[in-house]
Amino acid sequence: MSAEIDFYELLEVERTADDKVLKSAYRKLAMKFHPDKNPGCSDSEAKFKQINEAYACLSDPQKRAAYDRYGHAAFQQGGGGQGGGFGGGGDFGDIGDIFETIFGGAFGGGGRQQARRGADLRYDMEISLEDAFHGKDTEIAVEVSQKCDPCGGSGATPGTSARRCNLCGGHGKVRAQQGFFMVERACPNCHGRGEVIESPCKSCRGEGRVDAEQRLQVNIPAGVDNGTRIRLAEKGEAGPFGAPPGDLYLFLHIQRHKVFEREGTTLLTRCPISFTTAALGGEIEIPGLDGKVHAIEIPAGIQSGKQLRKRGAGMPVLQGRGVGDLVVEIHVETPTKLSARQKEILREFQATETGEECPQSKGFFERIKDAWTDLTE
Repeated sequence: MSAEIDFYELLEVERTADDKVLKSAYRKLAMKFHPDKNPGCSDSEAKFKQINEAYACLSDPQKRAAYDRYGHAAFQQGGGGQGGGFGGGGDFGDIGDIFETIFGGAFGGGGRQQARRGADLRYDMEISLEDAFHGKDTEIAVEVSQKCDPCGGSGATPGTSARRCNLCGGHGKVRAQQGFFMVERACPNCHGRGEVIESPCKSCRGEGRVDAEQRLQVNIPAGVDNGTRIRLAEKGEAGPFGAPPGDLYLFLHIQRHKVFEREGTTLLTRCPISFTTAALGGEIEIPGLDGKVHAIEIPAGIQSGKQLRKRGAGMPVLQGRGVGDLVVEIHVETPTKLSARQKEILREFQATETGEECPQSKGFFERIKDAWTDLTE
């Protein structure tokens, strides 16, 4: 019997310990000797019972004062003028109540279940690169559970209301004795709600929500990218019995563009040029997503694969200031069909490369440029 052991020694605290110290000591020891952590150990079970008995006494100011004055005799029949018999369990109280207070439901405590929030939903949406550049306002249609209008989400027939559950008394949970322990479970009658609907709403069959199409206006800001997530608060699934709805999350996917590729805020494209432009230099024009035509200077002697950058012609920064760049990768095209004159000019060029004397080499670049202009026109 724990009556033979000093309660303060059981909890390993000084006699001057305050409530906070007592609670901390009890929590530590109860966790250590709890039978669930020591299955089949009778010594741990006995120690656990003694610890609960000690804390039930010392956590009550009146019982602690009596214990400090008379010791264990204060709770024995006829001892110290105190009746009731603590050792007999009349004032010991429910161990489940103690655990609920100390551990906050870690061992099955807790009261009536709170109405759970509706589920969050996901909606995948494809948009063009142009829409990602400029942003857009659009409308989407989503099939989702919504609050039942006739009953207002209560689940009860209009004009009626839910009543308190008789089985659990409105707590949402019931307790059952299993050996030494008091086990707490959700009430099988009200399923943890604490209320029972006797006359369910015919529209929602007592659930407080119905499936319906929801049309929503969505603003897609400029600069969004693949995987950008847009949250529409409380546009998800309605919670049961009038509980708050969840959120709807829009996940964006950018369609592949026929001209541009994207890396963050940088737009990339490939542009073919003639080998005369590559050799002599020039200028090309690239239509941008911003509706402008961007002039790109081609330096003389450029090689295939060289990238040229046009600053400020790329994608806008999402929810920020600034614009990315446009990067143009150059591809030099080799002609496959040549006229006799063009072949002659190329032979002159070949001769100048090998160092051979060629009387017609004077003014070669001007002639080759004119010849190629005639070919392309």
